[in-house]
Amino acid sequence: MAYVIGVDGGTESIRAGVFDLSGKPLAFASTPYKTNFPHPAWAEQNPQDWWNGLGQSIRKALADAGVRKEDVIGLSVDTTCCSVVALDEQGHALRPALIWMDVRAAHETELVLNTGDDALIVNSNGKGPVSAEWMVPKALWIARNEPEIFKKAATICEYQDYINYHLTGRMVASIGNIAPRWHYRASAGGFPVSLVEKLGIPELAKKWPREITKLGEVIAPLTAKAAEHCGLVAGTPVAQGGPDAFIAMIGLGVVQPGALAFITGSSHLHLGLSPKPFHGKGIWGTYEDALIPGLHVVEGGQTSTGSVINWYKNLLGDAVSYETLNAEAAALPPGADGLIVQEHFQGNRTPHTDALSRGAITGLSLKHTRAHIFRAIIEGVAFGSEAIFKAMRANGYQPTEFRVCGGATRSDLWLQIHADVSGIPLTLTDVADAPALGSAILAAVAAGRYPSIEEAAKAMVKITRRVEPDMKKHEEYKPLFAAYERAYPALKSIAG
Repeated sequence: MAYVIGVDGGTESIRAGVFDLSGKPLAFASTPYKTNFPHPAWAEQNPQDWWNGLGQSIRKALADAGVRKEDVIGLSVDTTCCSVVALDEQGHALRPALIWMDVRAAHETELVLNTGDDALIVNSNGKGPVSAEWMVPKALWIARNEPEIFKKAATICEYQDYINYHLTGRMVASIGNIAPRWHYRASAGGFPVSLVEKLGIPELAKKWPREITKLGEVIAPLTAKAAEHCGLVAGTPVAQGGPDAFIAMIGLGVVQPGALAFITGSSHLHLGLSPKPFHGKGIWGTYEDALIPGLHVVEGGQTSTGSVINWYKNLLGDAVSYETLNAEAAALPPGADGLIVQEHFQGNRTPHTDALSRGAITGLSLKHTRAHIFRAIIEGVAFGSEAIFKAMRANGYQPTEFRVCGGATRSDLWLQIHADVSGIPLTLTDVADAPALGSAILAAVAAGRYPSIEEAAKAMVKITRRVEPDMKKHEEYKPLFAAYERAYPALKSIAG
C-alpha cells in the first residue's frame, strides 16, 4: 500500500491528513498553537510551535490511520500566507513571526504604493491599495522599527519556507507565495528589486530565498532529523506546497480555467484561473504561474462573512440553533422583506479594498424578526461575493461554476442563496478539508504517482453534489443587489 500526507498549517493549528492515492482520507490530527496580540493590529506566533505541532500532528494521524511509516511515499505542507519570519544562519527565528492578520505595517503600505513601481500592477493595476498583510510592507516595518533584527537576519521568508527548510535542510521559496504576495513576476525579471531599492532596503532582495520551486516539485528528501521528529522514513520526498487558499484550489479540482474556487469560512476567498494575464480595478492579480505553470490566478476576497453570521448567533445566544434559524429564514422571500446588509464588519478586501468601511443593516421595521435579519446577512454576504464577480467580469473573467468548501457547505440555505444571487451553479466535493487534500495531491505528484497536478486532481477530487441556481429568484435578486451596491457610497458619505 502507498499513502501520502497532506499538512495544512492554519491560523489556529497545524493539521495533518493521511490519504490514499484515490484521495480518500484515512485520518486527520490537529495540534493547536497560540497567537499573541502584543499591541493593537499586531498578531504574532512562535515558529517553534509550528514545528512542534507538525511532528505531533503527523505522528498522531499515522497512528490513527494505522499506516506504517514505510508506506508513506510523499509529504507536502500548505501554510497561511504572509506569515513573515526573520531567521538566523541556522534557520532559527530571531523574533516571533508576523502572521497574516498582523497589519502593523499599515503606514508602510503607503510608502510601498507611493513608489509607483511596476511591480504593483497586481494591486488593482497599480492603483492600490497595497495590503498590510503582504511581505514587502512587513519586511519594511522590521527594517524601520527593528533594524538590528533586520541586519542580523540571514533570511526573511514565510511560514512555508521555514517548515520546508526544517524538513529538508534546503531554503527555497514557493512560487505560490512569492507570485501573489512578494510581487514576484518571472516575465518582469523576477523579484521586485527596483521596488525594494526605492524603499531604501535593497538588501531585502538578498535576504529572500534565492531558489524557487513550483508546486508539486520535490524540494529535497526528508532529513534524518526531520524524519525522527515526524515519525517518518528519512528520504521521503517533500513536495513544495504554498498558501492554504491556493492549495485549496487544487483540493477542489480548480486546476484549469472555467471553475472558480469559492473558499468559505470566517471570510470568503474567490480564486480562479485564466489562460492570459489581466489587471484591473476591484481585483487582485492576476498572478502568473502561482498555481499551474502558464496560467494566471485572479483573486477576490471578503473580510467578514461567516464571522458576521457567528456574531449574530452569539447575540441571540444558545436558545436558538443554526438549524432553526436556517429553517425560519428559508420560509422568507428574497430580500427579507426590505432588509439590506452590508457585510463590511471588518472592512472590505475587494472590490473596494477599504479597511475603514463598516457593516450596516438598513430597512429595519417593527415587522422584522430574527429570521429576517439572519436571511439578510446571508444575502448581504452573497451580494458581496457578487460584487467581486462583477469586478472580475468587468476585467474579462467569467467563471462557469463555483467549487465551494468550508463553513457555508453546512447550510443548504446559504448555498442556494449564493447560487441564486450569482446565477451560477455551485459544486461540492467529498473532502471538506480542501487544503489538506490539495497538499496530498502535490505529494502524490512529487512521488511520481501522477504525471501532473491536473491528472492527480482529476483522480483524487470527487464531486458529490451540485446546487443549481433558481433563475427566477436570480432575477428577483438583481434590484436587491443594485440596492446593496448603492449602500457602500451612501454609508461611506456619512462615516465619520
